[in-house]
Amino acid sequence: MLKIVAACGNGMGSSLMVKLKIESVCQEMGIDAHIDHMSIGDAKNVYRNYDIIICSQALLHNFSQLENIKVIGLRNLLSTEEIKEKFIENDIK
Repeated sequence: MLKIVAACGNGMGSSLMVKLKIESVCQEMGIDAHIDHMSIGDAKNVYRNYDIIICSQALLHNFSQLENIKVIGLRNLLSTEEIKEKFIENDIK
């Protein structure tokens, strides 16, 4: 099972919306995943517990120093199509 975290500035609104979109994509693609949502700061503190971090492309720089984790940036946080594309590009199954 993949462990994915959706991260945003405060860990409230947009990360929750992204979490719901990721859940939808995972269900559609048959990906077994546990998805959480939280703030950028929290994600940086617990990233070792996850396989993938998903955030806005504008926030990618916050994760540049992390090792051994895949970080995916989205242009449009609410686009299930973009999430699917990123999963395919990154061979997430």
